[in-house]
Amino acid sequence: MVNQRKAYIYAISTVLIWSTVASAFKISLRTLPPAHLLLYANLASVLLLGVILLLRRELGIALPKNRQELLRSAGLGILNPFLYYLILLQAYSLLPAQEAQPLNNTWAITLSILAVPFLKQKLSLPEIFAILVSYFGVVVISTHGEPFGMNFSDPFGVALALGSTIVWALYWIFNIRDSRPPLAGLFMNFLCALPLTLFYCLVFTEMQLPDLTGFLGAVYVGCFEMGISFVLWLQALKYTASTAKISSIAFMLPFFSLIMIHFLVGEEILPSTFYGLVLIVAGLFLQQIVKNKAVDAG
Repeated sequence: MVNQRKAYIYAISTVLIWSTVASAFKISLRTLPPAHLLLYANLASVLLLGVILLLRRELGIALPKNRQELLRSAGLGILNPFLYYLILLQAYSLLPAQEAQPLNNTWAITLSILAVPFLKQKLSLPEIFAILVSYFGVVVISTHGEPFGMNFSDPFGVALALGSTIVWALYWIFNIRDSRPPLAGLFMNFLCALPLTLFYCLVFTEMQLPDLTGFLGAVYVGCFEMGISFVLWLQALKYTASTAKISSIAFMLPFFSLIMIHFLVGEEILPSTFYGLVLIVAGLFLQQIVKNKAVDAG
């Protein structure tokens, strides 16, 4: 049943939650290594999603019926949350949040590029132009406003932030073939990733109990970034008359996020971050316009 007002409320609520995530990452990483933050957040998200499915009486639907479904969940779980957040959180540990967040926000551009070999889609000239505009914004942010000098603030951190967009895009491409209900699929993916995350922490890090800041940060990330925001966005999609109407709200996310980063993390937002972000969002917006026109024409 279409209820556009409800759709907007759910979409705006989701964007407001997403806008706090970069700050939550950065604050939590002050006391927790990236892998440990992922482990505790993963656990929190599994518990939350499990309770939601239980209350909806859908937990039985989520559990795999055969080996193929289990392997699918394991494979997708390796991509998200394991690899995606491990790479992204490492990027946040190396870069200021005001750099890591906009760079990670280019995942939609990465998705359109990877859709060419994986989904046999084609890129039009306007889409290629949109990609170039967004990536020029990436260079502006990463070089602190000196794009032609090509002196990146932290080349490895930048590579990790952009690398996380590749993992995220691959996750969504492979997830297209998943016929399970979205929430059930997400729960199983995260559940299958939990032992892998624990194994990684035990083998490659020195385990430690989080302090209160780290614990609360991990719970917040797990419940809101990995759980509640997904549920709210699904509700927005359920009630909207057009996906494009609520997708456009997501363009506000990086700007809200910068405000949160300034006040919660204490970072002084550089002019180059704002200018680069405008370029990234302009490219993403142009890409969406082109796709919407293609859908209308088709």
